[in-house]
Amino acid sequence: MTRQKLPKHVQAYVTPWGKQVYYLRLPGRPKIRIQVADDVLPWSPTFNAALEAATEKLSVDSKQIVNRPPVAGTVNAALIGYYDSTVFKDGLGKTTQQNRRAILERLIRTEHGDKRTHMMHAQALQAIMSKLKPNPQRNFKRSMRHFIKYCIGLGLMTADPLASVTLTDRPKSKGFHAWTDDEVEQYRAKHKPGTKARLALEVLLMTGHARSDVVRMGDQRVKGGRLTMARQKTGTAFSIQLLPELVAELALHRRDGAVSSMVWLTTERGTPFGSAASFGNWFAAQCREAGVPGRAHGLRKASAIRQAMHGATPYELMAWHGWKTIDEAQRYCEQANKMRLADNAAAKLISGTKIVSAADPLSQIAEKHQ
Repeated sequence: MTRQKLPKHVQAYVTPWGKQVYYLRLPGRPKIRIQVADDVLPWSPTFNAALEAATEKLSVDSKQIVNRPPVAGTVNAALIGYYDSTVFKDGLGKTTQQNRRAILERLIRTEHGDKRTHMMHAQALQAIMSKLKPNPQRNFKRSMRHFIKYCIGLGLMTADPLASVTLTDRPKSKGFHAWTDDEVEQYRAKHKPGTKARLALEVLLMTGHARSDVVRMGDQRVKGGRLTMARQKTGTAFSIQLLPELVAELALHRRDGAVSSMVWLTTERGTPFGSAASFGNWFAAQCREAGVPGRAHGLRKASAIRQAMHGATPYELMAWHGWKTIDEAQRYCEQANKMRLADNAAAKLISGTKIVSAADPLSQIAEKHQ
């Protein structure tokens, strides 16, 4: 069967979830998604209408042109130099580079790329922040702070416009849900040993690392029973032992030939996950199937809590989980200490009480009133 030729400048891709998507990519322009339903085929009237709409969207937006030579002294030129600098490439982890570049491209270059860097003022940055929610505000400020420091160092700016910018207060949040032991066992009951879903849980919980790291873990990073690598986000190195639960699960998959030497976690087609996000989405589906509320990052928190409950010190947690500062590790140790102290208080109370029936704690109250 002859493959149908796509319209000019149209490109087709298959997502990690098997969905066919189409993009328009004109010379000198960024690609733009052609918004069509899954069952709409190229050359159909509906597809042609969507293609025309995408073309018009690019045509009316002159700022979409990306191949224009940068004008010295503009934000556009400063960003190009910043991305190519050692400050950016060597000073930030790969994931951080991607995230911050996406923020700067979307919020700074798109609207302000042709403006002069020395004219950047606090009012403009405050106006950008006012359109963002509290957490994106902080991500934007972190990205801008690093970029502005680079500009000041080169004399492109003389003052920091972020100094007088204010942030919206964040609502109190506990962050990602940390898995409980009951939730771990509920997941294990649903996803039996030898399944990809079970292996994902054991890798996440037994290593205690982020999804961007676990998708890169494999036998080639193990020597003498130790997994040695560096975090994708920060570049911090770590070297940890493989715990028995993970070793046992990996043995089942090696027996069936389901684990390659390159990576342990693969898609249902046996290929590595295209990104940490695609793995996270797949693992979230396994969690929903098991009826548990946790996600990948919650297992990293559960790992730290488990180790702290067994007496791990903050420095030991830092070494295992690859944290650069002690603050994160200290919080888990403090949480574990509070739980142990509460258990000790309960034990002292019980030891001073005449227990009539262990099966019926209320009988203690009845005994006191006889």
